[in-house]
Amino acid sequence: MKPATVSLPLFIACLLFAAMGFPPAARPQTDAAAKSVTWKQVALAILKFNDEAPKSWNIYHTEKRGWILVRLWKRYLLISLQDEEVYDIDPQTLTPKGDALVWTEPEIPEQPIYISGWNQRDVGPFRRLRFRFGKEGHVLELQLPLRPDGRPMY
Repeated sequence: MKPATVSLPLFIACLLFAAMGFPPAARPQTDAAAKSVTWKQVALAILKFNDEAPKSWNIYHTEKRGWILVRLWKRYLLISLQDEEVYDIDPQTLTPKGDALVWTEPEIPEQPIYISGWNQRDVGPFRRLRFRFGKEGHVLELQLPLRPDGRPMY
């Protein structure tokens, strides 16, 4: 008995028709939801702007260590603790969700904000981070809690 032979163009056409027959829900979804980042509030943090407490602020952390998000009035600043860089984030890409924020389009800008005088040191149960915007600009100071063993919490 001789096996049936199928021409290659006919086989490819059948595969294409079969693939097009699946509903869109059966195809893999885009990972836009997987790319979103959830930021949670930092408990017991302190923020000073020019040595005074601003009226409207908050500090957030994510699962990835070394990144802090600061809300200062209507402005959001993404701070890389390892690289000592600060980025301005578009507030329209952040969505409040209870006490957390969801960053729906997590793209770090190409150019960081120019800062000077980066100073980071441990002060009791806190890690103090202080820097200046520009050479003669405003000073931002963050105090983030440390673990009981002295290691950074965020």
